[in-house]
Amino acid sequence: MNAWQVTLVVLLWSSLAAAIYLGWRWLRTSQETRRRALASDDAERAAPVTQLDDMWLLRRWLFLAGYRQPGATTFFALLTLGTTMLGGVAITFFFYSGLYQVMVVSADAVPGGVGEVFLPAVWLSPWIILLGLSALPALVVNRSRQKRVEMIEQDLPLTLELLATLSEAGLGFDAAMQRIQSTRLAVRPLASEFRSYQADLLAGRPRTQSLRRLSSRIQVPAISIFVSALVQAEQLGMGIAQVLRRQADDMRDRRRERANAFAMSLTVKRVIPLVVCFLPGLFVWTLGPFFVQLFQLADSFTRVGGLAP
Repeated sequence: MNAWQVTLVVLLWSSLAAAIYLGWRWLRTSQETRRRALASDDAERAAPVTQLDDMWLLRRWLFLAGYRQPGATTFFALLTLGTTMLGGVAITFFFYSGLYQVMVVSADAVPGGVGEVFLPAVWLSPWIILLGLSALPALVVNRSRQKRVEMIEQDLPLTLELLATLSEAGLGFDAAMQRIQSTRLAVRPLASEFRSYQADLLAGRPRTQSLRRLSSRIQVPAISIFVSALVQAEQLGMGIAQVLRRQADDMRDRRRERANAFAMSLTVKRVIPLVVCFLPGLFVWTLGPFFVQLFQLADSFTRVGGLAP
């Protein structure tokens, strides 16, 4: 590799190391802030959440994404190691098969010096393949976490409506939650977390501790607000039905606001596919022949200049 390739590789790995370090510092700071906030509470309230906060960072990340098997951390580490080795094999094949040299020669052969613009991408292509394969398990876990959060946010408004309606009909909170388990929501992640909450109650934990454990296992802002309202109602002796109805109305309003915001942002989001997908094809269709003739003319001038004494 020449000096440019070495410099680009060093910059790439330095940027990756800096991103990992900054992400680790941010997670460490947020975890320390949460622990300090919990330390100001009494021991009874802080104990159930601290048990989850004391998890190893990777294990907690997998736990929040839904991978809660005992060997999930080991499997993730082995899978990341395997994809990294696969990336190393791909890079080795990329170099020794001659494909890398062919790409470099093809980029250099573009007349007019245009190929020099694409040379950095050609130099970085093996390392981008390695980085992409190495990050593939992390991307899968991140997507699982996003999908889990989306499913919980989709089910929460309907669940609150059902809880409020059943509570106003005379059922207690636990009985209403048990009734919800028999609906179509029973196979969704939110219903699974509610079953874990009921298991905590059957294990002898107080309701406030079980609710806080529920919020800590999910880590979704809407669930945290809902749990905070229930804990406050439990401590002050308020009616659960009124709290659930107020939370259901508030969740319905927030869902309507998100839908309106998404609808208003569609016009702006359409600009990106228009510029990236439609306009380049239009430019190639209209200006392509002109650039081909321009490159041919520049190539002929270059050859004539090279043959001149």
